[in-house]
Amino acid sequence: MANTLLTIGMITRRALMVLENMLTFTKQVNREYDDRYAIAGAKIGTVLDIRIPPRYTVTTTVALAVQDAVETKTTLTLNNQHHVDLSFTSQDLTLSIDDFSDRFIEPAIAALANKIDAVGLALYADIYNAVGTPGTTPATLLAYLQAGAKLDYEAVPRDGKRSAVIEPTAQVVIVDALKGLFHSSMEIEEQYKSGNMGLTAGLKFSMDQNVVAHTVGPQGGTPLVNGVPVAGATSFLTKGWTAAAASRLVVGDIFTIASVFAVNPQSRLSTGQLRQFVVTAAFSSDASGNGTVSFQPPMTASGQGQTITVLPADGAAITVLGAANTVSPQNLVFHRNAFTMACVDLVLPGGVDMAARVSSKKLGISMRLVRQYDINLDAWPCRLDVLYGWKTIRPQLAVRMPG
Repeated sequence: MANTLLTIGMITRRALMVLENMLTFTKQVNREYDDRYAIAGAKIGTVLDIRIPPRYTVTTTVALAVQDAVETKTTLTLNNQHHVDLSFTSQDLTLSIDDFSDRFIEPAIAALANKIDAVGLALYADIYNAVGTPGTTPATLLAYLQAGAKLDYEAVPRDGKRSAVIEPTAQVVIVDALKGLFHSSMEIEEQYKSGNMGLTAGLKFSMDQNVVAHTVGPQGGTPLVNGVPVAGATSFLTKGWTAAAASRLVVGDIFTIASVFAVNPQSRLSTGQLRQFVVTAAFSSDASGNGTVSFQPPMTASGQGQTITVLPADGAAITVLGAANTVSPQNLVFHRNAFTMACVDLVLPGGVDMAARVSSKKLGISMRLVRQYDINLDAWPCRLDVLYGWKTIRPQLAVRMPG
């Protein structure tokens, strides 16, 4: 019986399945899919609007006090068209789909999956909550429980959608640390079989070698708040830094301010923990050691969006998390809805040998394969493309665990 050539549709479907299996961080987050991009005459631009639910305060008096439903939104830019390019011969296409996948698809898609995960994990710099010490690998179950408690303080649901994505050394350390503690026999067996943590402490653990390392800024001086910031501020004046020094703080640095505590977003009561802020723009001091630091979340001391107990006092001390120039991988503990990856259909081009697209609303991924014949080599060079974007939707639903 003659061999049957593999079709481009078969190859594309298998490639999408392999991509889903190889994703790590991306698999644990909210994934959106939009099929409007590849419809002629229905272009919607390169930005998606994502709604963020409103927050309300509780009225304690008998009188009616209607509140505005402030439904905010954020935008996600589809700015990543990544692809893998390969070529195969007529003889290659006579292989079974399993053999073809082993030889061609899996090696190619592994690189694409790693790239998608790496882009997503770079969003660590949006996250302002953290536990642990930069430069010290989390080595006990307590560290992960503390991360879970930090999520609890932010009213993150305990709905089975919490995950931990950690780098290889952190996984080795915690698997070894917990080998003598109580687990179900099934969980212990799986840990020793796979070397992975699995489900522990209310978190679904995954290892990802793409976890990003952050280098704490050089800091310098004795930084203080310079004047009282305005309500809702996302930047404030500071003083006391080393004079005329570049990059005292870098994007992703975390700091606290004396006597400024975080509040539970539902009760608005103090959590008893200093509010952590994340730097959103590189900061350098001027000739007098002063300068403006930009940060998130906003300093809001009342109302629906309250984040802190009080605004900082003039002269309040600023403390940066981690020693100057410390390098540490940014492991993440998060709820599924902290981040989103949105993927859209790419147009199928004309004038080529073949083009196919496979998408799945369930997976939230769309992939296109375009193939062209090369008569000189009797080969089909082709490219597998994915167009997607990443966004931190609700940074309060995630916690950094520097290693």
